[in-house]
Amino acid sequence: MALTILHISTRLIQGGSQENTVLSCEGQAELGHDVHLAYGPIFGPEGSYFDRANDFVASNGKKITMHEVPSMVRQISAVKDVKGYLELKKLIEEIEPDVVHTHSSKAGVIGRAAAWSVWKRSKDKKPAAVHTVHGPPFHRYLPKWKNAIYIASERFAAKRCHVITSVADAMTDQFRAAGIGDDELFITVRSGMETEKFLNPIPAETREAMRSELGFDDDDFVIGTVARLAEHKGHDDVLDALGDELKANPKWKLLWVGDGWWSERLLGRVKEMGLSEQVIATGLVPGDRVGAMMRAMDVLLHPSYREGLPRTVPQALLCSVPVVASDADGTREACLDWRYLDGVDESEATGILFPIGDVEKLRDGVRWMFAHPDERKLMGERGRAMCSEMFATQTMVGDLEVVYRRAMGLAGEGR
Repeated sequence: MALTILHISTRLIQGGSQENTVLSCEGQAELGHDVHLAYGPIFGPEGSYFDRANDFVASNGKKITMHEVPSMVRQISAVKDVKGYLELKKLIEEIEPDVVHTHSSKAGVIGRAAAWSVWKRSKDKKPAAVHTVHGPPFHRYLPKWKNAIYIASERFAAKRCHVITSVADAMTDQFRAAGIGDDELFITVRSGMETEKFLNPIPAETREAMRSELGFDDDDFVIGTVARLAEHKGHDDVLDALGDELKANPKWKLLWVGDGWWSERLLGRVKEMGLSEQVIATGLVPGDRVGAMMRAMDVLLHPSYREGLPRTVPQALLCSVPVVASDADGTREACLDWRYLDGVDESEATGILFPIGDVEKLRDGVRWMFAHPDERKLMGERGRAMCSEMFATQTMVGDLEVVYRRAMGLAGEGR
């Protein structure tokens, strides 16, 4: 049975949550569902998924119907949040969706509130409310008062939806530890990605071709990051940990893929350190070129301070590139380190984990990868095999079909 599905995301910038949302929309349109996507105003240096979603046409002719919600902004704003709630409520009443699926914190709170209000008032078609946790809005780096607001908001919203999906088990654990929802409300649905683009490169995007394009020699040791140049992504830690190593090893190179608000400051610091010849910054890269950039790397370094489950980790593994990563949130569910995690055997290892913000352990992990080329190759191959099915878009879309039927059942029962 074809469904009418309304996805709601705060912004359509180029980020993991937004890519997940757009891929869900595309996959559901391919299944014959009527798919709508509501979003707030888009701005920022990260790039946007708007054109991709707006221009998409499924093989069956289905498109994604786009709706801008002018008052839905990322920042907390009492006036705009109320307006955003009313705008979403009106949109839900007009579309009459079977499922309202919210993403990100702001859209998740006001979107679920709007959907629940319509659900309570509707006599006939009652929309099921589903929310996906891509990453918790509350974390250790925020003031206590702000965390208290976010946690209270999430507790409020959890009472106004039928199912919550988490992209990683770690997200469920953090929400439950904060007293949000109950165990029966949550289910893990891994964030899908276009695995074929990472598994099967075109000739112009093989490892050899990309290293040549980017100016790397065959014997360069390329340490790559794929992340916004922004707060909590750990680029300063990379420079603190590897600055002296880079000076001592001219064949070590950093490849920074991405752009962001901190770009000018970080690249200024690179210049001050005398590392401009060894740090290659690509700026913003289209999503379909990320895998190509990763293939040029010998190791992906992901030193982020907070995540959901970082998409760059399984994406690198799909390219057979092993990972050195901070143990942030759900990262350990893809980066398996037998020396760090209980229950992981050496034969299962896909990378090296280090405590968040520990520059010494970060440095040790990169050094180990450099000194063990055969072992890091095996790690990449294991990761490729593990992630090829776990993170396929088709797997995610299929899992969401089951989630939606469950949510619709609960909505129809008045629960």
